[in-house]
Amino acid sequence: MEYNDRINAIKGIGEKTEKAFHRLGIETVQDLLEHYPRGYEVFEHPRVIAGLEEGVTASIEASITMTPKVKRVRNLQIINTQVKDASGSMHLTWFNMPFLQKSLRMGYRYIFRGKVIRKNGVLVMEQPGIYQKETYYKLLKVLQPIYPLTEGITNKLISKAMKEIHKNLEFAKDYIPKAVIKENALMDRTKALKEIHFPKDKETMARARHRLVFDEFFLYSLALRRLRDNKVINKSDFNLREREECEQLIEGLPFPLTKAQIRVWVEIKKDLAGEYVMNRLIQGDVGSGKTILAILTLLMAVKNGYQASLMVPTEVLAKQHEKSLRSMLEQFGVSICLLVGSMTAKEKREAYDRIKNHKADIIVGTHALIQEKVEYDNLALVITDEQHRFGVKQREALMSKGSKPHVLVMSATPIPRTLAIILYGDLDISIVDELPAKRLPIKNTVVDTNYRTSAYRFIDKQVAEGRQAYVICPMVEESEAIEAENVIEYTERLKEVLAAHVSVEYLHGKMKPKEKNEVMERFAKGDIHVLVSTTVVEVGVNVPNATVMMVENAERFGLAQLHQLRGRVGRGEHQSYCIFVCGSNSREARERLEILNKSNDGFFIAGEDLKLRGPGDMFGIRQSGAMEFKMGDVFNDAKVLKQASDAVKNLKNMEVNAIFEANPQLEDKILNRNTGTL
Repeated sequence: MEYNDRINAIKGIGEKTEKAFHRLGIETVQDLLEHYPRGYEVFEHPRVIAGLEEGVTASIEASITMTPKVKRVRNLQIINTQVKDASGSMHLTWFNMPFLQKSLRMGYRYIFRGKVIRKNGVLVMEQPGIYQKETYYKLLKVLQPIYPLTEGITNKLISKAMKEIHKNLEFAKDYIPKAVIKENALMDRTKALKEIHFPKDKETMARARHRLVFDEFFLYSLALRRLRDNKVINKSDFNLREREECEQLIEGLPFPLTKAQIRVWVEIKKDLAGEYVMNRLIQGDVGSGKTILAILTLLMAVKNGYQASLMVPTEVLAKQHEKSLRSMLEQFGVSICLLVGSMTAKEKREAYDRIKNHKADIIVGTHALIQEKVEYDNLALVITDEQHRFGVKQREALMSKGSKPHVLVMSATPIPRTLAIILYGDLDISIVDELPAKRLPIKNTVVDTNYRTSAYRFIDKQVAEGRQAYVICPMVEESEAIEAENVIEYTERLKEVLAAHVSVEYLHGKMKPKEKNEVMERFAKGDIHVLVSTTVVEVGVNVPNATVMMVENAERFGLAQLHQLRGRVGRGEHQSYCIFVCGSNSREARERLEILNKSNDGFFIAGEDLKLRGPGDMFGIRQSGAMEFKMGDVFNDAKVLKQASDAVKNLKNMEVNAIFEANPQLEDKILNRNTGTL
């Protein structure tokens, strides 16, 4: 078996299963090997039903006392049954597993293992695994990998395929020079890939994880160095001068710019009027006012006679930016053009014509901005919003539309400066570290599940006052079907408990992009009062009227991600609130959330998260969501990031070239990843 073989080379993977794997981005043996567990389970001795608490994952040994029943909720099949042991009884629920109706037999005794939650006042075990007693006891104290899944792919299937790979693949490809491996005391890569999937113990798993995280950060830093080494400090072709329109816009704002905004604006103006092309990152916390800096930069470019573009990750956000740009810049005779994928062929043709013939000064859009058919006229400025959502290849494609345009990228991810310098090494960094004075600080509270009823009453009250609310549900498992059910079921429950006039809708990852856009647009207009969603709203539209963010099972998220979610509220003139519902009795989980309770400063939170979590968080392999690495976490693994970055820094040029010469596909492989600046 070879590294680059298609996954159908693995025994047991046929055409249908191969297509299901493709949905996870897995096409080759290497892709599957690098599909790492998202965490691990350690099987403990079964507990008695009467001793179970909400929020724990536990095992029970019990008998089936009710014939399993199937009900349908939209496209989901939900199976319910009841079991009992000597201490009591409880209900069990499975999703999209109709075959269990025949295989689970009345009176038979099994061991069930799953998450215990509370539904309608009673404890329920959701999506439990089913084991014969003999099989279960063989698994005691063994680390069991839990994989990200999709419809048609089970944890058992991935584990079986991994074992086949390890049996038939002698050596895994290693990109790291032997001297670096020795100097940093790294585990052999082939061994690391085996131990990460089937670890002997926690200590071995931690060493394997360290090696694989190092590899990711090393390759990332290597590609950054390659970019820097090959980068020509381009002289600017554009004669940009300060424009009085920018000062007029600042004077006409309903609020004064903060000292931080003024400082960054001075840096941008200096870049634009300078001899060389600007390559600058604006890093600022949620709500710090990066958008107005982008608008000023766009205005300066177009009033000097050039075109400028703004690329954002979602269509809803693009439409919102277009609307706000029109309202602020049309007074200066600036024409705005929208270009997104969902536009009709006729609308796109009209947009292409306006762009090519410079009938549009500013072009706002998504990835549609970098399509081949788009021809710009004197594109002098490229701005990308939510930088970590775009790969460097996408940014380069947009830059290639012009003659060495100035580049401004923006990120709301509050990464400490020491890490930002490593991660955004090809850019100059400006930090907006001050919030507008008139912005009301969000009021936070960390509560347990008993507070839900009070929270629902509070949401009712806010809606009655004309406000809106978000409710965020975590994924029960990384499975689209269960994610959808979790959100849909919660939405139905809210419709029952909230006032009759309150409009409640849901949003989740399984919905089509068009459906997601429609829901977000209706929420932005105020047609939806309460939006129940997964983290797909993390990078969403600006809804100033939304004043409540309620996060269920907040302990399952990283603090940085919770802070990003919190940033969806507090954008208007009304007082906003964030309710973190902790579903765990763990003191550590509560302490982590209290950091959010005490501060609205994203940079402080990121720093505290870094101190609190430390390296090697065993059972939450990735938490921050800040950068899209497969295994590494820029907060959790900050020390490894620095270690890998230093190792790359110390390589001689000939060593760097040798790595890329030996692996011609490597540069593309890294750069095409949707990771940070790369």
